[in-house]
Amino acid sequence: MAHETIFNNFLIWSVLVSTIAIPPRADVAQPDNQRWRHLILSVVCMIMIANLQYGWSVFVLPLQKARGWSVSDIQIAFTIFVALETWATPINGWIADKLGPDVGPRTVMGVGGVLVGLGWIINSYASSLPALYIGGALSGLGSGAVYCTAVGTAVKWFKDHRGLAVGLVAGGFGAGAALTIIPIQMVIAKSGYASAFLWFGLIQGGVVLIVSQFIRNPHQGEAPESASVKVQQTSRSYTAREVLGSRVFWVLYLLDLLMCAGGLVVTAYLAPIATSYHISDIQLFWGASTLSIALVFANVMNGVARPFFGWVSDQIGLWQTMAIAFVLGAASYFLLFVLGNQPWGFVFFTGMIFFCWGEIFSLFPAMCTDLFGSKFATTNTSMLYTAKGAAAFLVPVGGMFAIATGNWNDVLFLATGINVIAVILVCTVLRPAANRHHTMDKVEQPELRLTVNSNVISTNETKESLS
Repeated sequence: MAHETIFNNFLIWSVLVSTIAIPPRADVAQPDNQRWRHLILSVVCMIMIANLQYGWSVFVLPLQKARGWSVSDIQIAFTIFVALETWATPINGWIADKLGPDVGPRTVMGVGGVLVGLGWIINSYASSLPALYIGGALSGLGSGAVYCTAVGTAVKWFKDHRGLAVGLVAGGFGAGAALTIIPIQMVIAKSGYASAFLWFGLIQGGVVLIVSQFIRNPHQGEAPESASVKVQQTSRSYTAREVLGSRVFWVLYLLDLLMCAGGLVVTAYLAPIATSYHISDIQLFWGASTLSIALVFANVMNGVARPFFGWVSDQIGLWQTMAIAFVLGAASYFLLFVLGNQPWGFVFFTGMIFFCWGEIFSLFPAMCTDLFGSKFATTNTSMLYTAKGAAAFLVPVGGMFAIATGNWNDVLFLATGINVIAVILVCTVLRPAANRHHTMDKVEQPELRLTVNSNVISTNETKESLS
């Protein structure tokens, strides 16, 4: 009865907040202060949805023990979550762009917060697998809505520090679970998984719903311009149809797909790899096992990588940063094979793998916006984000490959090869494709300026003749 009352109150409260429009106000702060405020609020929202992906694993065994469901059946809910989190983002991004800079982010992220809360509340009540899958679906839709809108806000406000801004937002998602994973485990241990789902669903969804009402995107000409931008950026905005018809987008998509697949395959099978090295349960300090420490360190490195490589890309360029990160990633995968049978070697190179993999979630959205402009950036970066969903379907292939050969090292060799191929593609395909794209922009813009100047000259001559 108490849970039903909480559930009903959450629904009423959510509807009231979502339907009572908070009128857009004129920001009295300076533009640079405005955009940092919107970025920080976006990071807060991303931290609130991090548990949906990175905290799921702590619920699996309690669900199995309480309900008697198999782990594979429970994990279908997570598969549904990932699929809808990524594949529905283009729709969310389109809605956010269509509704405009004031209403779009507030509406899409607000609805996302409601769905995030409802998804975990349903999980707390779920007494059947279909109900659990519905909770996973709602959580995925809500998480995707928040993710794509937050990334869109970052790339639109920060033309001069686009890589850093996206990295900070994506870092909130990558490392946010580190703040709450232990409290969730404590609630599960004391009150059960249902209470953890319920209360953290209410908290996470409620915070997103409230905070999102104070986020907006810049109006045309409002985002600060900077003459010190060190990377090539288009001077026009491409629609989704134009982006899908661009060759450079599909080069970028293929690279994103490859890098997502390589990282997901290894991260999904870290536990079997550690077990095959006979070091997963070796205690390092404070009674913590090698695998546990490796996972904590990896999540920290995953979060740090996103703003770090984003900042580097603002200084030296995006394709250059990609090449460096992918080379380091290839080396890290291979060195995990070489030194992973040593506990600290496994911890360190697992962290390095996450460090060199997490950067894709800042570099690729930044490059997409540099290539195709900021006006429709939420939609365009969302289309690129679907590569993560497509890559998820390749994860079982890596497992089947390792099982067929009887050697989990083959997963590391596969990921190493993917990174090497990615480096080659960046240098020989992406770089010239991006340069051609920017060259076409430069060819078109002088014509536009010439047209404008001609119109101005004609107008002045007309005025002079009339006088």
